[in-house]
Amino acid sequence: MNQIQSNQVCERANERIKAFESSLDLNGKRGVKGPLSAGVDLGTAYIVTAVVDDEKNPVAGALTRSRSSVRDGLVFDYLGAISILRQQVKDLQEGGFPIKSAAVAYPPGTTGPNARAFGNILEAADLEVVGMMDEPSAASLALEITDGAVVDVGGGTTGISILKDGEVIYSADEATGGVHVDLVLAGNFKIESHEAEKLKRDTNRQKEIFHLVRPVFEKIASIAMRHLKGFPSIRTIYLVGGTSCFPGIAQVIQEQTGLEVVQPCNPLLVTPLGIALACFDKQMASRPQRPEMIAD
Repeated sequence: MNQIQSNQVCERANERIKAFESSLDLNGKRGVKGPLSAGVDLGTAYIVTAVVDDEKNPVAGALTRSRSSVRDGLVFDYLGAISILRQQVKDLQEGGFPIKSAAVAYPPGTTGPNARAFGNILEAADLEVVGMMDEPSAASLALEITDGAVVDVGGGTTGISILKDGEVIYSADEATGGVHVDLVLAGNFKIESHEAEKLKRDTNRQKEIFHLVRPVFEKIASIAMRHLKGFPSIRTIYLVGGTSCFPGIAQVIQEQTGLEVVQPCNPLLVTPLGIALACFDKQMASRPQRPEMIAD
């Protein structure tokens, strides 16, 4: 996939991501009629719920700092995650978006009871679990891609997944992400980690501190390259996850890997939007066909 094609894919995806970003503000919204589909992303730094309508258009959402409810791909604060999600569901329902079911995603490499724990949180928040999937597959739906490498830089880990013909053929997850950026800043400025996290998100100081956090981004690039070694056909990295929002990270990864890096307009919102789209597909497949849709 060349530069122009990748940019076209990203542009189509960006329109939907921007619409989701706008829909996060529920003030003044009256809700919508018709079936709704929801996706829940239980992240280290944020819990995000996305809602799309029966035409796959983003119509509502909720974003809450999670204070490490999930860490290194495992549910760390089960009750805290349930509490946050329950409040999000309540706010959405009272805002005119009566979601009763949702899909959820888990980090790459998560299996068995660890993966099931993500679904249990939804059930504890009184949501029917429509489906579960890995995060890279969800991101690929939002980005409308079928081939390439998705690098998901979250709060605690960096996930790498290889997609071919719409299927994940390889995935891995390593412990380097936004938390490590916080640790570097905390050590340099002799401040607490929560203060470092606020500093990291301060857009007025990100340029100033870039040289301090660049080594973390270089390590993320080296992690990606180590896992991409066996896939010489990969020419494009799609960069998602909350830490990927930091200005300059895409340039560092492109320089270090020598690969094209496609960065959506808001990497944090890619995966939750993709989960909602996956929920739509699941619900559509389970709906009874109208008589006129059934072939003779």
